[in-house]
Amino acid sequence: MRITAVETHVVHAGLRNWVFVKVVTDEPGLVGWGEATLEWKTRAVVGAVGDLSGLLIGRDALAIERLWQTMHRGQFFQGGAVTMSAISGIDQALWDIKARHLGVPCWQLLGGLVRDRVPMYDHLGGGDSSVVYGAADGKNFAEAALRSVAEGFTALKILAVPMGPALPGAAAVRRAAEVMGAVRDAVGPDVAIMVDLHGRTTAAGALMYGRALAEFDPWFFEEPCQPGNPEVLAEVARALPFPVATGERLISLQDFRDHLAAHACAVLQPDVCHVGGPTALRKIAAMAETWNVPLAPHNPLGPIATVVNQHLGFGTPNFLVQEVMRADVPWRDEVVQGGLPIVDGHVHPPTAPGWGLDIDERAAAAHPYKAEPLLELEGSDGALLDW
Repeated sequence: MRITAVETHVVHAGLRNWVFVKVVTDEPGLVGWGEATLEWKTRAVVGAVGDLSGLLIGRDALAIERLWQTMHRGQFFQGGAVTMSAISGIDQALWDIKARHLGVPCWQLLGGLVRDRVPMYDHLGGGDSSVVYGAADGKNFAEAALRSVAEGFTALKILAVPMGPALPGAAAVRRAAEVMGAVRDAVGPDVAIMVDLHGRTTAAGALMYGRALAEFDPWFFEEPCQPGNPEVLAEVARALPFPVATGERLISLQDFRDHLAAHACAVLQPDVCHVGGPTALRKIAAMAETWNVPLAPHNPLGPIATVVNQHLGFGTPNFLVQEVMRADVPWRDEVVQGGLPIVDGHVHPPTAPGWGLDIDERAAAAHPYKAEPLLELEGSDGALLDW
């Protein structure tokens, strides 16, 4: 079975563009779908998929590892977020093809079932206008958290920490504690609450927030510092009385290796749309398993990414919990048919072959690419902020 075409289909879905990748084979009707969404880099990723397609046309569609190695190593300049996101979408589509060819769901090829159901957690986003400096609202978060719990979730994530300077002031720390306290009061002591710092703080700032929020029992602190310095992150991890998680902006296998070796985190969060697809994520999971570190894959992207992560959760021993961001577009089901219903905060193993998804290309074309809004956010003194 040979690859005859590699296509991209861009769907504008509110704040981001979904980049869907379709790999076509010479077996009639047999295609595979993946997702290569990378916010603010849509056109670059589409171009990278086109560049990689020349390495794939005419090749055996079932030789997934060989094709992954070819895409990654068959260029002088390897890696980077754009290239690896393009590889991710293609790799997902190749797994879809192979599983459809064999008539099995992808989780069968990803190790088979290691659990009966995959736990999900609800990412509540930033609350009301939280991209504005200091604007996170405890009341809005508490109301959203209560809705999640009423719908069966037992774990959720919030952006309680505002953007700010390198060292937050007392008012910002107090504000974050008020937000976290409002959510904890609303949902009670048994719901897991994760706090996403979004890389907004320095190590010292993360510790200031961590000490203030510790009384509310966060399940983990996510990305307390900007990525790229595992030794600094390790200092935060050692100093806080609760776990630290990171990984959504790590790209290469070496990035994850270095964070594990530095004991920089208790939870890894690779993104299957950026690290190189399921082929790479399984390698990251295996590395993490040797350090007894679980995975909670990052997933704020489109519907294909969500299902790919869920299949990986069924077959990955050190998988912990799966993120889902349900703030979606009302016409989602017109474009993407299939997917796994979340029942009581979990999904159950699907039986449809491949990822179990089909894309209506005509419906997708009704929502063409639009540039995402560019953000240049400033603090009270006019200096740029990490958002």
